Amino acid sequence: MIKIKKSNNKGAEIPTGSMSDIAFLLLLFFLVSTVIDVDTGLGIALPPYQEDVSNVAPISKERMAAILVNENGDVLLNKKVIAIPQISENLVERIREKINLPGNKKLVVSIKVDRKTNYNLYIQTLDQVKAAYHQVREEYAHSVLGLKDFNHQEIDNLDPETKKKIKDAVPLNISIAEPEKL
Repeated sequence: MIKIKKSNNKGAEIPTGSMSDIAFLLLLFFLVSTVIDVDTGLGIALPPYQEDVSNVAPISKERMAAILVNENGDVLLNKKVIAIPQISENLVERIREKINLPGNKKLVVSIKVDRKTNYNLYIQTLDQVKAAYHQVREEYAHSVLGLKDFNHQEIDNLDPETKKKIKDAVPLNISIAEPEKL
């Protein structure tokens, strides 16, 4: 009599030895291919750090335009209450007056906000100041340099000499003062 052995094979099995490798590769793929949205902040070029500030000359009041913004969004421009949208139109004439002055006689706009001021109000204030400078730069490029189709966004497309003339005539002098401690 022949004995037939029973097979203990219970069916096909899926090998799980490489499952952790596959999971790791999928995780790595999604980590590398995912784009994380990061706030870039403000594009402000800061002056180089100076240890010795004893030789810094004070700025005369004629060259200074002081903007103060409190936590409620009230704006003072040279101790005069105005609304944020009026900042640009109030600064344009002062910037125009200083175009033909030589050297360091240009207007400096100082922006100071309260620590509790809404960040959006601060950005709106900064945008209004920049808009005033850009408007005067465009006027200068049209009238003095004869660039009829010039727009302030195209300043990087100009040749270096013309770009330098515009930036020297109407420099973007903005001082951002640190808020006072509470």
